[in-house]
Amino acid sequence: MQATYNIDKSIENKKPKVVGRHVYGNIKGCHNTPLLSDEKGLSELLRKAGQEGNMTILDIKAWKIGEGVSAVAIVLESHITIHTWPEYRFATVDVYSCGFYTDPKKAFDCIVNALKPEDVEIGVTDRSLE
Repeated sequence: MQATYNIDKSIENKKPKVVGRHVYGNIKGCHNTPLLSDEKGLSELLRKAGQEGNMTILDIKAWKIGEGVSAVAIVLESHITIHTWPEYRFATVDVYSCGFYTDPKKAFDCIVNALKPEDVEIGVTDRSLE
């Protein structure tokens, strides 16, 4: 959480031309394994995450790949993706958003909470242009 706050403060202080916040992570030991192989369920989860992050959903697509799923939500402000490996109880999540009014960390947390993981490795990057 501290990393997100620091980036938000950094962006606020710089008054950039383009605001970009990128939150991504590895989600390990997921206890909600049925969701990891559910295209429809993951699509609904991406929709909910986008709403929680105050993003404008344009389209959502999901594909079954082996036991897992790859799903992407195209949002007006950028994208949300998830790739899953249910056989390893593992997923990767990527939330990128432009604009002060969105909150990619809230969207990320929505997905993480639904997967009920044992461990989360998170990265947060400021992708703004001054």
